[in-house]
Amino acid sequence: MLRIGHGYDVHQFAEGRRCILGGVDVPSERGLLGHSDADVLAHALADAVLGAARLGDIGKLFPDTDPAYEGADSLVLLSHVTALVREKGFSILDVDCTVAAQAPKLSPYREQMRQNLAAALGVDVEQVGVKATTTERLGFVGREEGIAAWAVALLSKEQ
Repeated sequence: MLRIGHGYDVHQFAEGRRCILGGVDVPSERGLLGHSDADVLAHALADAVLGAARLGDIGKLFPDTDPAYEGADSLVLLSHVTALVREKGFSILDVDCTVAAQAPKLSPYREQMRQNLAAALGVDVEQVGVKATTTERLGFVGREEGIAAWAVALLSKEQ
């Protein structure tokens, strides 16, 4: 049995925060606002994996009302998601992600993001795709108000 999941997440920029994407501390004048480290890429991917396994979303598992997750490392949360889907008998076959950011420039960090996400998922780096795009200055991303990310995950399970 094959299952596909889709994830989407958005975080706004904020002064005095780090810009963590795919576990990489990307140099930026502003970071992303969130209860955890606000890694929008890891959050979208976690939701895609959870969605494929029909296990809800990261807000259900790691609510922003729980002080235990304040400042949490999103790659650690993604590792927990991975363990949960594996406990349910799923294998992660492939994931693909897109980050929309007008700034900062992400291409120099793409391979490190792939490696970090692969490690959190317990898969080979060749099973992880990461792409970056701008929105040609359109919308909240184009106005540099925040960053958005989309992810899809393909899981399998023996019947």
